[in-house]
Amino acid sequence: MSTEPEAIAPDALAHAEQATAEQISEHKTLRVIGWFSAGMAMATLGIYLGYEIRSRYKFRHRTPYDFFSGAEPGAASDFGVGI
Repeated sequence: MSTEPEAIAPDALAHAEQATAEQISEHKTLRVIGWFSAGMAMATLGIYLGYEIRSRYKFRHRTPYDFFSGAEPGAASDFGVGI
């Protein structure tokens, strides 16, 4: 038995380094995709909540005239006198 450390083949060392680099790259890619997905979900939720809050605000601030806005006789102005 020798006391010298075993020599690793250069190809095996390069392959191990390449595999480690690919794992790190894949991890970073998945992390970016995850953060992007979370950001898009938050933006969608914000838009939806903003729409709901605005529609409820508009509904509460109606005037009594808004309830009867379609009750005026507008149909009579659609017809002309005719010749």
